[in-house]
Amino acid sequence: MHNFRLARLSDLAAIVRLLADDDLGATREIVSDPVDARYLSAFASIEADANQLLAVAVDAADEVVGCLQLSFLPGLSRAGMWRGQIESVRIARDLRGSALGTQFIEWAIAQCVERGCGLVQLTSDKMRGDSIRFYEKLGFVASHEGLKRPL
Repeated sequence: MHNFRLARLSDLAAIVRLLADDDLGATREIVSDPVDARYLSAFASIEADANQLLAVAVDAADEVVGCLQLSFLPGLSRAGMWRGQIESVRIARDLRGSALGTQFIEWAIAQCVERGCGLVQLTSDKMRGDSIRFYEKLGFVASHEGLKRPL
């Protein structure tokens, strides 16, 4: 059985390891001991912002086996509708395909409903075909083109 909770500072190293545990993440993340100061700064900013939620999935021993970040975004369009933005979703490699990811995303969606969001959105790198198929099975639709520009 797995539980979902807010991430704690003591979870940060495990979260970074999860983020780095795939082909793309390995090129983007820095796994180090101690945790790189940039992750500490980002964690502090997320924790201080009421519209940010960094969550972890934990096993019976309270070991981190998944993570995601949920942002609550106010907007003027659609009559001032709030949106939930799910990002940085990772499940431990040995638990992929176990339904944990489905349960975690459903939990995140419930958080959006609780906060009054009218929709939930996410992005996934086009190179992550398995992830995109997973999200589509959960009812997410590729209704828009996402564009990014590195700064």
